[in-house]
Formats: sequence, structure tokens, C-alpha cells
Amino acid sequence: MNRHAPTGYFLDHLWLIPLFPLATAALMLFLAGGSRSRRQICASVAVGLSFIYAVGAVFQLLATEPEHRVAQQILFEWLTPGPMQMTGGQASVCGRLGILLDPLSCVMVLLSPVWVLIHVYSVGYMAHEGGYYRFFGYMNLFMFAMLTLVLANTCCLC
Repeated sequence: MNRHAPTGYFLDHLWLIPLFPLATAALMLFLAGGSRSRRQICASVAVGLSFIYAVGAVFQLLATEPEHRVAQQILFEWLTPGPMQMTGGQASVCGRLGILLDPLSCVMVLLSPVWVLIHVYSVGYMAHEGGYYRFFGYMNLFMFAMLTLVLANTCCLC
């Protein structure tokens, strides 16, 4: 790891930002029972926690020097074939699952308050509809997918 890499509690726990909506999506979709208000609170708290962690990570990233404003965590390697013979020489290719926070992804994760407003609006909109738990479960699952897409480390060359 680079010795100039930014550190801090929120930057060390970047993986929790998309995990909060995933956990509540699983609760909504797989566990039956509970009142509507409890489900609404659970879904909204998950979105709020994601936003708090995102803001904390952004502030910790902005506290570093501009040339070192990239935080990366490799969670695990799922493919390590080693060196491969290519037409231009040898290349090493591996598949890594990681999270990357840079200035562009900071802008995108700070859009989480929009999701909070969508949750608040949806509470009233879905008040008299069936499938309340399913709607909020899918909405949090979609938020997980978007946060994972925004925070994904897409580097595949080692």
C-alpha cells in the first residue's frame, strides 16, 4: 500500500457504504412480518447511514494532499492466473474486487440525500398500496447496486 494513501475510520470502512442498503433490502425481501412504520424506518435509516459514512469518507479524503486523494481497498482477488503470453509480450491479469474513492466517486456518493428524499416521498406515495415491503426492498437493492457501481475499482491489470 502506498505510504501516502489516505486513512481514517470512514476510509477504512468504505465497504459499509453500499452494505447498509443491501442489508435492509435482504431484511425487506426475505423476512416477512413487522409493521409498515418499522420497515420504513429500517429502509430510511440504512440510507441515512450510507450518507453519513459517505460524508465522513469524503471529508477524510479531502483532508489529504490533492495528489493523494484516492482511497482504494482490495477486498479480495477472485482470479489470479499469473503471467500470460500476449502478442506484445507478457502481461499479468487478475480479477480483484475492490472499492475506490476518488474525487469523481465522491461527487456521486454525495447524491445519497436524493435517496433519502425519495424514501420520504415514497412513504406517502405507497401508504395505501400493497407490496410495501417489496417496493422498499427493491429500492434499497437498487441503491446498493448504484453505490457499488460508483465505488467499484475497475482496474483488472496487476
